[in-house]
Amino acid sequence: MHLPYVYRVTKYDPTDRDQQGHYTGGADTVSDHGEVETSYLQAVAAFAGDSGVARLAIREPQVPSFAHFGPEPPVDGFGLDGLFPAGPSGFHDGAEVPLDIGLQLVRAMLRDNGAWCRLEAEGAFAVHVGGDQYLYISSSRPCEGALVRTRELGLFPERLAGSPYAFGADEEERGIQRPADDAFWADLREAVVTGRAGILEETYLEGASRWHHLTGDTLDPVRAGLAPRARLAAWPPLSTGIDAVLRALPADGLVEGVWQDHDGTIRSAIASEDEFPELAARMSRAHAAALLSVYAGERMPLCTAVLPDSDGVLRARWRTEPTPSDRDWADRQPQG
Repeated sequence: MHLPYVYRVTKYDPTDRDQQGHYTGGADTVSDHGEVETSYLQAVAAFAGDSGVARLAIREPQVPSFAHFGPEPPVDGFGLDGLFPAGPSGFHDGAEVPLDIGLQLVRAMLRDNGAWCRLEAEGAFAVHVGGDQYLYISSSRPCEGALVRTRELGLFPERLAGSPYAFGADEEERGIQRPADDAFWADLREAVVTGRAGILEETYLEGASRWHHLTGDTLDPVRAGLAPRARLAAWPPLSTGIDAVLRALPADGLVEGVWQDHDGTIRSAIASEDEFPELAARMSRAHAAALLSVYAGERMPLCTAVLPDSDGVLRARWRTEPTPSDRDWADRQPQG
């Protein structure tokens, strides 16, 4: 979504920047959890008001995965506790929230200790947070009143050509994305029945996944329970040869272990070499297991897809990494 008016709003006085634009002043790069943080939220509300926006859509939501790099410690619930009537499951791509909930999500992003997303009103408004308390606001309107209000709050709005954190056109146009439509599920059912596929990885947030055991009987219930706009990856069945799986642990690096407990639950964990003994101990008690690479170019499921909305339209902007099967599917699609 490209809007004509883009502003970077910060607590950093532009007069304290060097010739390269780097801030050289003494303001902290973390939230004060107080007056300054509140000023940021009031500025967002002012821009939303000038843009005529009362509701915002959550786009590309994410949470920290196995590593956390924010300047503040992570918190339980990723800053989402109490924000959604249905609980954290309400935090998904495409979910619409009232402005006050949107402001609480901006607060969580300013504190940089949990959830992150873009917040948008299609064709009218967008807001997201970068590192070091940099707030980016876009609007279809110049928002002159909000600019005045932001300066009154002690913050500094600066006009930009665009946000470095906006969802890029190159990402939107990176090849054709297969939707998880009826044809996909028919192909997946065939792969399950013939023994080629046995588990499904559901990435419901960037940084958070669930795993599902697939059989002819479980396929439909699994499909019905997936999060909106989730990214999906189908994998071969887990191996019951646990000893052979554990012998394949690498000497170092990162690896993801996926295993099925004897009650049927599928679990996973990403581990480094220091954590391999604990991972091996957990997987040794499993019914079936597998080791998966976490490195780009080495992690290759059977096929991937992204869930369309209930009307069949694929509105999610995030993409899966295409597999050979996905490319074969794309080659069969009508051109133009």
